[in-house]
Amino acid sequence: MFKLPPLPFAADALEPAMSRDTLNTHHGKHHAAYIKKMNAALEGRGDAPDTLEDVVRLAVREKNAKLFNNAAQAWNHAFFWASLTPQTQSGPQGELLAAIEKIFTSVDKFREEAKIKGENHFASGWLWLVADATGAVQLQDLHDAQTPIVDPKVTPLLVCDLWEHAYYLDYKNERGKFLDAFLSKLANWHFAEAQYDAARNGGVNAWRFPS
Repeated sequence: MFKLPPLPFAADALEPAMSRDTLNTHHGKHHAAYIKKMNAALEGRGDAPDTLEDVVRLAVREKNAKLFNNAAQAWNHAFFWASLTPQTQSGPQGELLAAIEKIFTSVDKFREEAKIKGENHFASGWLWLVADATGAVQLQDLHDAQTPIVDPKVTPLLVCDLWEHAYYLDYKNERGKFLDAFLSKLANWHFAEAQYDAARNGGVNAWRFPS
């Protein structure tokens, strides 16, 4: 049985960019529901994997949409909490900064392209910054519960939740304003830098869902 991991910060730590009400609802209700439904889908299965990453991959192999949707959403949300920080950060540093500048020319251009990609994503999904083993970075907008952990060629560095429950209480239907807040205030670049190091090492020591 998998458990809902606690937030890595207090529920009011991200205010005003993300409110306590949003976090209590998003984490305590939406994320918790995915965990509960995933556990129910795994109940009685003697072959249930010990890690959530392997549960997601099992669901892909079995083409089990119900298990995949709940397991992947459970994983994506936990990674999203790790992608957020209440600490003021100036942006990416070191080798990750160089990788972003190589592809996007500057951090400002990266933020501009990320906002455009996130705003133009139709309906629900996720905006990911990922890297491959060569260190090349790219933005991916994936639909619904889709997740880059099913692609062995890339490692996720950061993610922004594009589902309406991530921002509607604070920003109503203005996803662009939420993306601005994420990209300029909330993104945990220290976490992304650690993930970038893992990506260039073939994913070894990359973030895993807490067991």
